[in-house]
Parts: sequence; C-alpha cells; structure tokens
Amino acid sequence: MPRLNNNKNARPVRRFVRRPAAALSIALAAALALAACGKKDAAPAGAGGPPPAPQVGVVTVQPGDIGLVTELPGRLEASRIAEVRARAAGILQKRLFAEGSDVKAGQKLFLIDSAPYEAALAQAQASVAQAEASLAQSRALAERYRPLVAVNAISKQEYDNAVAAQKTAEANVAAAKAAVTTARINLGYATVTAPISGRIGRALVTEGALVGQGTPTEMAVIQQIDPLYINFTQSASEALKLRAAMASGKYKKAGANAANVSVVLEDGSVHKQPGRLLFTDLTVDATSGQVTLRAEVPNPDRSLLPGLYVRVRLEQAQVDNGVLLPQQAVTRTGAADTVMVVGEGGRVSPRPVKLGPAQGTNWVVLDGLKAGEQVMVDGFQKLPRVKPGDPMVVQPVPWQANGAAKAPAQAASAAASQPAATPAKQ
Repeated sequence: MPRLNNNKNARPVRRFVRRPAAALSIALAAALALAACGKKDAAPAGAGGPPPAPQVGVVTVQPGDIGLVTELPGRLEASRIAEVRARAAGILQKRLFAEGSDVKAGQKLFLIDSAPYEAALAQAQASVAQAEASLAQSRALAERYRPLVAVNAISKQEYDNAVAAQKTAEANVAAAKAAVTTARINLGYATVTAPISGRIGRALVTEGALVGQGTPTEMAVIQQIDPLYINFTQSASEALKLRAAMASGKYKKAGANAANVSVVLEDGSVHKQPGRLLFTDLTVDATSGQVTLRAEVPNPDRSLLPGLYVRVRLEQAQVDNGVLLPQQAVTRTGAADTVMVVGEGGRVSPRPVKLGPAQGTNWVVLDGLKAGEQVMVDGFQKLPRVKPGDPMVVQPVPWQANGAAKAPAQAASAAASQPAATPAKQ
C-alpha cells in the first residue's frame, strides 16, 4: 500500500511514468540502424557475381621448316699435324722461330751443324770432275781408233775395248753427279724447315743437342687449326631410323651437300662459324654400337684448340610444316598425345597430335595443329570444374618461358578477384 504523507506542508511527490509509445519508437530506430549496417556490410559480398575466367598462358601455332637437331659429345682435332724431325745427324746450332707462333710451309726452323755435309758435297763434286776427265780421255781414244779399225790398222778388239772404256767413264760421271745430288740433299737437311703451314708448339730440343743420331729426332710439332676437325659418335640405330625416314619422304635432307653442324662450348656459348659434316664411317663399333662421324668447322680467330671437348649440334634432316611446342604443353598417355587448344570465346578443348623427335625442351609436332591456333602451355591448375557437356572458358594470354610477360597480367587478375575490405565498426 502507498505510504501516506501526513505532513500538510509537504509538497506532493511526482512520479514519472515512461510511456509505452516512446519506448517503442526508440526500439524501432535501433532496429533500423542495425539493419542498415547489416546491408552495408553485406553489399560487397553480394555484388561480386560469378568469378572471372582464369588466365592461362598460350602460344600461337606457326608451322614451318624445322631442323631436326641432335646434340652429341665430340672432340676437336687439328686438320693437319706434322712432326718436325731431324733428318740429318749433327749438333743443333740455332732455333729460328718463336714458340707458339704461326709458321709458313718452307720456313726455316732449326739449323744443324752443316760442316760435314758441306765437305761431303765438295768431295762429290770433285769426283764428278775426275769422272768427267776420265770420260774425255776415253772418248778421245775411241774417236782415234774408229778410222784405224776401218783400214785394219788396229784390231777390232782394241777398238771395242776403247768404246767400252768410254761408256764406263760416262757411267762414272752419272754416278758422281748422283753423289753430288745426295750430298746437296743431306746439306739441305741441316736446315730444318716447316713441312706445312700452321701453328708450331714448343721446341722439343735445345741448342747444343745431338739430333738425328740413329733415329730421326722429334724437334717440334706443327698443327693446322683452321679449319678444325670434330670427331664424334652417334647411335647406329638412330642413324638408320633417320635414313629410313628420309628415304620414305617423312624428313628431307638438311642441306644440298652436307649436314649443318654447330659447336657448343663448355660455357654454353655457340661458336660463331658453322661447320659441315664430312663423312660417316661405314663400320659400327661392336662394343658400343656407335658409328663415328667427322665434321669440319672454320676457326679463323684461333679460338678453338685441338683436344677440346665440345657438344656438337648436328642438323641432319628437316621437317616440312612442323610445329615446335614446349614439352609441358603436351600430355602423353599410352592411348594418345594431346594438347589443350583455346578456341573462340576462350573455350578449351583437347586435341590429339602426332609427335616427332624432341628438340631440347620442345616437341616437334608433325600433325594435328593448324596455323593461328592457340595452344595452352601453363595454367592447367586454374581450369574450372564444369559439368559434363558444359564449355570450359579461360582467358588466354601470351606465354613466355621466363614468365616475365605474364606476371603483370596475373597480378592484375589476382587484385580484381579479391573482395573489397570490410570497414571496421566504430
């Protein structure tokens, strides 16, 4: 029960009662504010719509003549090698060349003591003079006996002896002249000359050494290194398959005269001058099943040296209207080899292809693609999952092996696909 105030002078107590209408208005305003906030926060999530088509890297098909290149290990060899040896015995007096320099054929290289050979030449020349004097005497005697034997002043036997003595003297003169030639040749051997043009190495003997005693002494080596030979081997089975393909018309010869050859050095650089294949050996090594080949490569700047191991890129045949595709673009199965072709509207469809040999990191496609078609190379993990019968749509962008060109496009696509950030509530 309410407490009664008996104090007549006291003021009456006022009780404030909140009306139900005011409370309802405040609650309704709060509900509208919350609803508005909810709609504002949910707007970005609902406005995105379906996701954009994923970007994939593609290459455009460009058919053309493709050389079938085989890379094989090889070794360089000088095209001509000459060992300079002493053919005259004696003491080496002087070296006349700079080690490691280029020499010409006939250039003087060494001098051997020539005094004994000069004496032998003088002796041979004296023998010639002696033989010629004897010949003159014999010829005069035969001429004197000729008229006498006609009148029987002397016997025929005496005349025959005079004629025989003349012929013997003529033979002695010829032998003496041959001895002079031999002595002159031996004297020429005292001066050692270059048999060929090329680059000479270090001297193998020094001044004062006795050379040519018993066996010819090796004095230096001259090598002709322009051009150089490359000796390498190839599997006999691969060579036979290649010949069969060219005979059937599947491939054509790389060149009119010889196959093209490129030399790859240890650092991966390629020699500027291309070479040519000289011959293929007819005998197959029974132990390795390899056949030996030889190529010739120009070396005008002398940058290549004999004995150097290199890689030989040999182009023996070519494919007409072939296509080079990165190996990652081809899916190989036991049933068939397929690629993903991007058609009109970005629709992706598989396409079976016929592959040839591999060329580095690429496949040679012989059949199945047309000029101008786009083949998917990367982005396979981005392909959307669709129901059977529904088209698979992508956005093709040019592909590069280093990925530099496609990075900006991928970054822009990633930024566009991210939802807008939700502002924090106050």
